[in-house]
Order: sequence, then structure tokens, then C-alpha cells
Amino acid sequence: MARYKPVESGMKFLPVDLSRQLLPGTFEHALSLLIDEELDLNALHARVKNEVSGAPAYSPNVLLKIVLFAYSRGVISSRLIAQACQENVVFMSLSGDSAPHHTTIACFVRELKDEIANLFTQILFLCDAHGLIGREHFAIDGVKLPSSASKSKSGTRADFLAKASKIDAQVRKILRQHQAQDRQDAQGALPARLQQRTQRLRQQAQELRQWLENHPQDRKGPSGALRKSNRTDNESAKMATSHGVIQGYTGVAAVDAAHQIIVQAQAHGTGSEQELLLPTVEAFHDLIEPDSVLSADAGYHSEANLKGLAQRHVHALIADKSMRQRDPRFDAQARHKTKPDPLWNKTPAQKASRFSVEDFHYDPDTQTCICPAGEFLHRNGSNVCIGGFQGVRFTGAKRVCGPCDLRKACLRHSDRSAVRQVAFFKGKRNPAPSFTEQMKQRIDSHDGREQYARRFATVEPVFANIRHNKRLDRFTLRGSAKVDTQWKLYCIVHNIEKLAHYGFGRQG
Repeated sequence: MARYKPVESGMKFLPVDLSRQLLPGTFEHALSLLIDEELDLNALHARVKNEVSGAPAYSPNVLLKIVLFAYSRGVISSRLIAQACQENVVFMSLSGDSAPHHTTIACFVRELKDEIANLFTQILFLCDAHGLIGREHFAIDGVKLPSSASKSKSGTRADFLAKASKIDAQVRKILRQHQAQDRQDAQGALPARLQQRTQRLRQQAQELRQWLENHPQDRKGPSGALRKSNRTDNESAKMATSHGVIQGYTGVAAVDAAHQIIVQAQAHGTGSEQELLLPTVEAFHDLIEPDSVLSADAGYHSEANLKGLAQRHVHALIADKSMRQRDPRFDAQARHKTKPDPLWNKTPAQKASRFSVEDFHYDPDTQTCICPAGEFLHRNGSNVCIGGFQGVRFTGAKRVCGPCDLRKACLRHSDRSAVRQVAFFKGKRNPAPSFTEQMKQRIDSHDGREQYARRFATVEPVFANIRHNKRLDRFTLRGSAKVDTQWKLYCIVHNIEKLAHYGFGRQG
């Protein structure tokens, strides 16, 4: 039988030169070189005030290195990062074997919100200096992630008031039941179990009322629409995703198509992507050139957004919800959709309960209309405008519609509606095309489809890298500013990886 040398993987005392553990060409080597020699971290150093008194502080260079390297390895917990600084030789090399406490690491990340934008911009300038930003095509998209907020503690002020009243009613019910059962002792005291329960319920009601006192106004969106508040993180939002409803934030990224560099990163506590497009474009507008193309999916499409992009002279390709229905390349997409299971869905298919416009015969030459009962309708408008569309409107006569046998199948409210009205549209009344119509013509062209097809290959791999490779499945902080910091840190890691892959710091 062959004999092999022993393989030992346990603890050993080895002479290790920490300065030689960062191999050129690796992410950690590029990260260390970048922070020590390229970035201006004076703003971080200015926060340390211990020149005269106090213990020596951990260098911001060290803390930034270990946090970014931990995020690149999918480690987001400050406790795990602190543990790695004591056990992992690469973390030891980056930290200079200083082993900061997990509270120090957590505090550093929380308080980084004021300087994170400057750090992101400096990394972006380095990417541009190395020719990694092409400025030909920018793709914008977002990812919805849960945060450190309880979904069950969401609601409006009215919901919270109702919940507090319900808790008070529960307390009164407990007391009434106890008195009815006559279980009081000589002093009339409640049993310990009921005392704990009533005390807990009263504390919950007090916390609700205290929160309502601290937040006298309901949360509202940009248009004034009422939004649900959250008592654990009022800046987060309840959002619908493919995995269900979550309580969290939307991380938005604008990505350059040349080398997938993230040129802008923002986190917002809203699930509405439409209101995030223009702020994102405004943030990196200096990088957009006259011949640059900006692309985004249908979630960012609105007439106001298209108008705003046109006013900023940005050449954009924003899909609308019916884009694929007009694209001949997706003619056979229906066959790939999941068909309903007849053994599971036993609801019979329901036919239309009311006559539609297609059931009325309209002759544009004679300007006449015949209803399903064979009666002529009166024309009461040959140039009406409804919703911006020009058309012809017809109305039935009371003497005909009143005794008609098809009245219930024709009228939505047959008990109170006297006659049926129907309109046939010719097209838009305003000859000037809207921004939506102009975008449809642009994106339906051969060049438009070819350029828009680059969107998916530009931005989706970036989210795959951050979510799968870096294992960012949720935000661990609370508050819009702190979550935005964490999102920017992950995007910085992505950009530094690009710098490392394209040769930054390989020499030496």
C-alpha cells in the first residue's frame, strides 16, 4: 500500500510574515494599495480626536480595509469580521494584527454615512483614469432587499390607534373575567401570570402611543399619497417582490456597459421605481455625453420621467409594459408561460357578463350603430374627446332600452341606468405625439431594440455578483442614510474588483 506524508489541518505555530500575505493581482492586494496610497481619507482621520487624552484609536485605513474585504467575502456581521481578524491570516495582514472589537467595526460602518459618497467618487475617478468607463451605454436598475425592520409593525396612524385601543380592550376583558370568576385574594390582587400579561399589554399600548406622539404626521410619498409607516424603521417601506412582500429598501445602481462599473449607487425606502429614475440620472449627469444611451426597464417608465429626460437632453431607451407584445421576437413567449393546473384550479371559466364594444356594429361610412338587440342607437357626438382620444359616441333610446330583454346583459347597473352608451375611437386628438409615443417609436426601431438588448447584460450581472457572490441578501442597518452607506460599500467592493481584475496594483 502506498505511503503518504501526513496532512495536518489543525492549529500550528508557524512563522508568518504578514507583509507577504497580500499577493499581487489579488483583490486584497489592490484594496490595501488603494487605501494606503491612492485614496484621500483625511475626512476619516479628522474624526479621531485623541491627540492629548484617550487611548490610541484604530486607524480608519485599517477599519476600511477589513470591512471592504469582509464584504467581498460575503461576511457582513461585525462579530464575524472581528473573529476573522483573530483567526484569518489575510484579515490579520490587512489589519496589521490589531484585531479591533466588533463594536468598533459596527460603529465605524454606522458613522461612515457622511464620507461614503466621497469615497465612492474617488474610486469612480480611479476607474475612469484606468479607462474602465466607456460612457456609451448606461443601464439603471434596482434590487429590493429586506432590512432590519419588522414587517408586522407597519401601518398608518389610524392602524396604530386602532391597535392600541384593541390592546386596552384586551386588558379590560382580562380584568372583567378575573372579577367574574372571583379569583381575587383578600387584597384583590391578580395572579402573577395575569399580572405579567396585563403589564406586557399595557407596555405595548404605551409604546404605540409614544410612537404616535413622536410621529404626529402620516408618511406620504412625493405625490402626497399616504404610505404606511414602520415603528422599527420608519424610513423603510413594504414592497412586493417575486419572493413575497418584504419590509426593506430598494438599492439602485447605474452601470456603465464597457466594464460594468457602477457609476451611481443609491438606496431608497420605497418600492416605486418611477420616482427613483430622475434623482439617479441627476447624480451622474456629468458622465453622460451627448451620444450616450441610457436604458431602464418598464418599472421606470412614466410620461413625467420621459419628459424629464428630454429636458435634460438625455438619449434614453425606457421600455413600456407593452414593449414585448409589439416585438416579433417574443411572439412565441406565451408557450413558455406556466399553464394552469386543471386538478388544482377547478373554477370554471367565466364568460363576459356584459356586452362589450365589439358586440355593437358600427359603420363609419354611414355613422350608424346597431346594438346586439338589432336596434339603432342615436349619435350624440361625432367629435367627442375622452381621455385624449377622438371618437364618436352613441346612446340608446329610453323607449327601446327600457323594455329590452337584453337589458341585464347590456347595462352594468340595469336597476338605475336608463340607457346604454358606447363610443368608438379614431385615435389621438392631439396630433403632437407624447413622450411615451416618441419612446415607443424609438425603442421599436431596429437600432433601439439592439441598444436596449444591452441593458440586461450590463446591469444584471452586477446584481448577481453582489447578491450571490457577495451574499448580500438583506440590509443589516436601519435608517435610509445607514442603508445607503451599506449599499455604497458593496458597490465600492464591486468597482475595486474591477480595478484588480484589470491590472491595478499588479506591479511591485
